[in-house]
Formats: sequence, C-alpha cells, structure tokens
Amino acid sequence: MSRTRLLLDLITPRRSYRYGDAHRCQRAELLLPAGAGPHPVVVTIHGGSWAAGWGKVVMRGIAGDLMRRGWAVWNIEYRRVGRGQGGGWPLTFVDVAAAIDHLRTIDAPLDLERVTLLGHSAGGQLALWAAGRADLPNGAPGADPALRPIAAIAQAGVNDLATCYRETPGGAVGWLMGGSPEQFPERYAIADPIGRVPLPLPVLLVHGTEDRTVSVRRSRNYAAAARAAGAEVELVELAGEAGGHRRHVDPDSEAWAVVTHWLERSRADRLAATAPA
Repeated sequence: MSRTRLLLDLITPRRSYRYGDAHRCQRAELLLPAGAGPHPVVVTIHGGSWAAGWGKVVMRGIAGDLMRRGWAVWNIEYRRVGRGQGGGWPLTFVDVAAAIDHLRTIDAPLDLERVTLLGHSAGGQLALWAAGRADLPNGAPGADPALRPIAAIAQAGVNDLATCYRETPGGAVGWLMGGSPEQFPERYAIADPIGRVPLPLPVLLVHGTEDRTVSVRRSRNYAAAARAAGAEVELVELAGEAGGHRRHVDPDSEAWAVVTHWLERSRADRLAATAPA
C-alpha cells in the first residue's frame, strides 16, 4: 500500500459503536461519505482464520477507499478463537449477525435497502453465510435477520468448509466449528456456504490462482455448486502476484479494482432500474 494510502487511512474519520455487551470484541466502526445520503452500505468482515490476533484494522484501507467512492462502510469486529475471546461455533456467527442487524438502530443517513456484505478469507465465508441468513432454520445462530443484503462478495474466501476441513484436518476450520463435518453435521449444514446455495442475490468471488493461504478450489467449488443450483455468481481468478492472499485488502491492487468495478456496475444498474420512465 502506498504512503499516501496509509496517510489517508490514518486521517479517515470513523464513528465507533458497540453492538453488544457480552464481550469487548462486539464493536464496529462506521465510515460515512460526503453528502446528505442516504448512502448505500458495504459491511466489511475481516479474515485471519477466525482467530484472535487479526482484527478489523486490516480492512481499514479498503473501507476508506469505499467511503471515498460514495459508500458508507460498517467495518465489524467479532469474537474469534483463542486468547479467551470465546469465539468459534456458535458465538462468532452470533456476533456477525448481531453486528449486521445493529445497522437498523444507528442514527445515520444509511440506505438499508442497499447493503452489500464483503469479506476477505475467513471473512468471505462469514459474508456468504450472513447473506443466506433469511433461509436458516428457526433457532439457528443468525436466523431471522433484521436486515437483508442485496449482494455478497468473498475475496479469497473459505467458501467450502467441509472439504477444507477434510484436506487439512485439525486446522482453522476445525477450530471454528469445534470438530469435523462427521462429528457436527448440523453445524456444517448451517455454516458452510457451499451447502447453502443458491443465495437469493448476486455473488462475486475473487481469488488468486496461486493463493497458498486459501486454495482457489474453495471458490471454484462454490461457484460450480451455486451455478448448478441456479444462483447468480461471478468468479474472477487472478494469476500470479495479483492474486496474492493479502492483495485483496490493498486498495491499490488489481484484486481490489475487480471489486470496486463490480460494485460500481451494480450501483449503476440498480439506479437505472429504479429511475422514473
């Protein structure tokens, strides 16, 4: 990231909120663009293997870029695994759902009919999961959402939990879910994005073909399953360094340009569809 971008990140105004009182991690920050609004909203969900040690700060660069492009940004934190946070199943999911729903309570010029969920890496899994909350069974973590998004974006997302666990037993997916798909099939049925297709909204997947942190197979598998189920999904694969895992959260990167182009196109299409004849 350039020095100019870093300086912009430091001076970008943010409002901090609590969306719960159970843990210090139940916080989010709101960035508002210039103008009266109401502004379309992007909810940003950071990755980091659902583990303590990574936080919402990693999304601040792209959050600031979105704000300067005219979006309000809701950059959320949530309980993760490790360091006594108590995250993993089900509390990580409970927090993400509560953070998104909390937008309904905020006094700000937000267009809550135009909310997009965007997550990187582990946050990509959470974004796709949250995009399908309306179809979760009664009593499941995150069921009965107060807010329904219009689109979802997964950047190098862990979109295929069960297969990921089987390829890397005991890894990050096991920490998140508390065990294997065979031990907890009901958990995976709720949490695994690939098992909950089709989503009732457009989905963008962006992934590097040589990503060594999260294999591109996670997105390829999800895209194939979603298309077979009749979903609207676009997969963009990036070769070489352009698709590096952390490039997705660099606002100067080609990977990020793919996302902003998709968002701008979607915004233009929606405005055209709602314009008076």
